This record gives sequence, structure tokens and C-alpha cells, in this order.
Amino acid sequence: MPEVPLSVLDLVPVSSGATAADAVRNTVDLAQQAERFGYRRYWFAEHHLNPGVAGASPPILIALVAGATERIRLGSAGVQLAHRTPLATVEEFGLIDALHPGRLDLGLGRSGKQLVREYAAAAARPVVPAQTVNGLLIPPKPDFSGLARSSRLGLTFGLLQQPGAESPDYGEQVDDILALLHGTYRSADGLEAHAVPGEGTRPQIWILGSSGGQSASVAGRNSLRFAANYHVSPSSVLEAVDAYRAAFQPSDALPKPYVAVSADVVVAEDDATARKLASGYGSWVRSIRRAEGAIPFPAPEEAATHEWTDEDRALVADRVGTQFAGSPATVTTRLRQLQEATGADELVITTITHDHADRVRSYELLAEHWNR
Repeated sequence: MPEVPLSVLDLVPVSSGATAADAVRNTVDLAQQAERFGYRRYWFAEHHLNPGVAGASPPILIALVAGATERIRLGSAGVQLAHRTPLATVEEFGLIDALHPGRLDLGLGRSGKQLVREYAAAAARPVVPAQTVNGLLIPPKPDFSGLARSSRLGLTFGLLQQPGAESPDYGEQVDDILALLHGTYRSADGLEAHAVPGEGTRPQIWILGSSGGQSASVAGRNSLRFAANYHVSPSSVLEAVDAYRAAFQPSDALPKPYVAVSADVVVAEDDATARKLASGYGSWVRSIRRAEGAIPFPAPEEAATHEWTDEDRALVADRVGTQFAGSPATVTTRLRQLQEATGADELVITTITHDHADRVRSYELLAEHWNR
């Protein structure tokens, strides 16, 4: 089996009893530790109106961590283009690249009404039973119809965009970003535009996707790297990577497809300890899928008091069942299954525990065992 590198995805989680400032300080420390442990990249997700997540601005976090580290690649996973313009994105990341050249990954994701429509469409499709591929669980797709109808979701999108604004097509936005970076942008009227900073910089461009839809096809036709979200949408990870590879068009910059796949992981000295540290995950995911906004991550003692309904258990079953929590040997085995089933060239690990020290230790134990 080919060796694949490990990278980190940080949501900048806020634990119960902590502040956003605590979370950011922990992020800086964890990035420094991840660099020391040998992880290849350190990425930041973008989330809004979530009390338990402080990662609202990947560019700010990247710039902050870049000044505190030396070698590890830093990037977004990803900036949400539904409420950003291509020019603002290129200028922000161009400035970071100018200060820290050769270390920047620009991950581009979707959000907004288009994803809501996808949630609604997915809810209307027949349920496909769970399957196991090379030992990897591919659960049935959950019912997102409630999330698609959520007024809170509409509130979030409304606050992120100017009144009356409509986001352009995602593929068109990606095309504009590439043109601005390469210095080839022309408007519909033939006017040139040159982004300074930004033009001529060479961040590594990634497309993030949770299904075999537009993100996978945009990544493939543009010969870009693709990150598939097993930790967010485990039911459609194989669909996503297959669609990307089918759409891929080779280029001099990237002659063959390159896939990273994410997994939610908690590692401790033994399986029982890891499961205890991960016990707040279910209620945390529930808060997201109920469109309440991610709650501050609970301590194991808090998680034990949560009262579950059958409906709530069904809502989070796919995520809880595909979290890898265990000893280094247990988690390594499951990550190998994920890599074999998806053919991933790289694995991206995201870990949330209540205590920062447990989170650091999880990354350390996994790196030590993986590198053996």
C-alpha cells in the first residue's frame, strides 16, 4: 500500500466554559505541534453563527498561524464563495502568499442557496442501504429536509450577503479566480483587470466537495486537486471521488487526479479512553444538523447527561458511526480502510475534544503510529 501523508483540518472549536480567544490560542499551539509531528498541511474551515466554532475567517487565521510556524502548508477548507467575490479572495490570499511564499493552499467551497437546494433534492431520493467497502462503512444518506427548511439557515445566508445580492455560478467564480491569479482576466466587455496583490502568486488550488455534483466536475475540468469530505458526508464520499476522477482533464500542472479525503478522528492510549473523549461528538453534530449552530464542545460528563430521542439518534447516526475513535492501532487500521476504499493520495484529519491537551495528544499518537 502506498504511503500517504496526513494533514490537519481545524474548525477552531470552542469548548464549553472557554472563549473564542482561548480557541484561537489553542489553534496556534496545535499548528505548531502539528508542524513538529510532521503533518503536511494545516487547513481552516469557514463557519458562521456557531457558538462552538471560532473559524469565521480562514484568511485571518492562516496569516496568524503562518507567523507562528515555519514549514507546514496552510490553507482554507474552504472559503465559501457564495458570499465572496473572486477579486476579494485573490487579493486576500495573494497578500498572505506575498508574506509567506510557497506555503499557501487556497481551498474553494460552496455555500448558500445552492447547497440548500441540494439538501432538499437529496431528501427526495430513495434511501440507499448502508454498505461496507474494503471494511469502510458507507452509511445511508440522512434526511436533510428539516435543515433545508430551516429559517436559521436562511438567516445566516441573509447576514452574509448584501440585501438583494445573488451569488454567481460557482464554476464561473472559480474560473474568475484562476484568471485573476494568472493575469488573464477579461470582463464580458473585454476589459482587463489585474489583482495586486494576487496576480502571479501560485497558491495550490483545491476544490472541496461532499458529493458527485458541481464541485467534483469543476475540480476535474480545471485540473485542480479535490478534497472529499468523509467526515461531513460519509454517505457520498465514493460518489464524490468517482465523479472527480471521471471529470478530470490532465494538465502540465497536474497530470493526474489528486484526492484528499477527510476523517473525524480521536486517538488516545486505548479504545475506551478515546471513546470517552469523543463522547460529546454526537450532541455537537446534532446541534449543527438541527440548524441551531454548533454548540461549545461538551466535556464527557456533560455529554453523558444529554437526553436523546430516536429522531436525533437517526439524524447523527452516519457521522457518529464513521468517526474513528480508538487507540493508535485501531484508528490507523480504519484510516487505511478509508484510503484503500477511496484511493486517496492524502488524508485530512480533524479532531475535536473538550480539553486542548487531549487534542494535541491525539495528533501526536496518530503521527507516531502512522509514521512507523
